[in-house]
Amino acid sequence: MDSGRVTGLPSPRNAEPATAGPNGGRRSLGVMLLLTALGAVLVLTAVGRTWAEGRVGEQLEISVTGSTISGLPGGLALVALAAAVAVFAVRGAGRIAVGVLVVLAGLGVAAGAVLGAYDNGALDAEAGRKLALVSAQAEQITHSAWPWVALAGGLLLAGAGLLTVRYGSGWPAMGARYDAPARKAPARKPSAGPAGTPADLWQALDRGEDPTH
Repeated sequence: MDSGRVTGLPSPRNAEPATAGPNGGRRSLGVMLLLTALGAVLVLTAVGRTWAEGRVGEQLEISVTGSTISGLPGGLALVALAAAVAVFAVRGAGRIAVGVLVVLAGLGVAAGAVLGAYDNGALDAEAGRKLALVSAQAEQITHSAWPWVALAGGLLLAGAGLLTVRYGSGWPAMGARYDAPARKAPARKPSAGPAGTPADLWQALDRGEDPTH
């Protein structure tokens, strides 16, 4: 029996999965940008809406928005947006650090949204402000669904950060063509000197002209 190498079978090296090409890198970059934009829009929209409502007595109705309850979700959403832009200006470890920052920002948004969904202190503070009584408390409190919209936006931001950490090394970066153009030194003018052929010079001398001017 021939003990030679069997042909036709793929070698282990050929069986390894191919790495993601440029198209795959741009696709993941597009997904990251989409998740960041969508997540930030959801968060910033949600924090401007009413999160809780209540009453003080029978007449006074009070309500508070998400940004009144906590400025954390909206602020972290803006941080994530800025970090998504910064991805194009950094490479290597810097890009991974940006991705981690976006993950933390997204998780912070989610945590702030969950805490705000059950917060009644902001309503009590609003009741005290309107009645000028420190001990005023809101009653018949109801909470809206907007905190959960902010939670969804925070999770999208965290997902965008994870994509940056995982695939960011293969994304295109700002190249030299985007840098400020270097100022070119002005071209030196050739020094003036006698022009023409030797025959022209002799003819000028015969006419009484100075060929050096």
